[in-house]
Amino acid sequence: MTFLIPFTNGKSRQWSFAFLLLLSCFLLLPGSVLLAQKKAAAREYIALKIYHAASAEQLATIDRYLQASLLPTLEKAGFRKIGVFSAIANDTAADKKMVVLIPMSGLARLETIAALTENTLRDTVIAGEYTKAAHNQPAFTRLETVVLQAFAGMPTVKAPAPGGSREEQVYELRSYEASSEALYLNKVKMFNEGEVQLFDRLGFNAVFYGKVIAGSRMPNLMYMTSFASKASRDEHWKAFGSDPEWKKMSALPEYQNNVSKIDITFLRPTAYSKL
Repeated sequence: MTFLIPFTNGKSRQWSFAFLLLLSCFLLLPGSVLLAQKKAAAREYIALKIYHAASAEQLATIDRYLQASLLPTLEKAGFRKIGVFSAIANDTAADKKMVVLIPMSGLARLETIAALTENTLRDTVIAGEYTKAAHNQPAFTRLETVVLQAFAGMPTVKAPAPGGSREEQVYELRSYEASSEALYLNKVKMFNEGEVQLFDRLGFNAVFYGKVIAGSRMPNLMYMTSFASKASRDEHWKAFGSDPEWKKMSALPEYQNNVSKIDITFLRPTAYSKL
């Protein structure tokens, strides 16, 4: 595109300068809009560290380590909105759990988490009880890490407001497995194009929805919702199941058989959780 602009006198030169300035803004505008859209659509990554324990003593050791050592270390390095939860289960449950949720701006932050975790393991004072646990008296039975990318329909982790007292609040962590990768992506599409909005309308207080990109139960997606109490949770799911929008969506031919297994874990936030 070529513009010929005469420069015959002072007024023409002023007009030409104004025109060029306006033209520059016009040409730069599409790029600026695209950059803003890209920034707005940036999706967080999520690391879930799941500690498995066989006894209340192990859980207590993990809890003290997380509160006194790991969380302060991560927060000092700039990590925010870290959630720490303990599974709601009876005392005789064989597998007891603690879940740490760490939002990340990018996958490179995984390396930072690993390095910071190693630093805490060198601490024999604050984290000594955890780090120096004997081989026949371990601090946990197993530790797993799941890495997710937030859905486009909810690109960042959100600190919810479920209401009620912290002692009564219930966070529900769900994993939906599929029998194939194509069906898994179909379920992700179903969430992004309807379920996320439905959960939001019904007040499920979602913390995140995510595609699992590294984990032991792939292909699967995971998400977390929060409620003031177990009774509130049951009421919300009853409303969801009877909602006309859900009935219409779940009956669509393209969304059939896209979940092969559902795993549900009820959690309660610790006193020091930021979520």
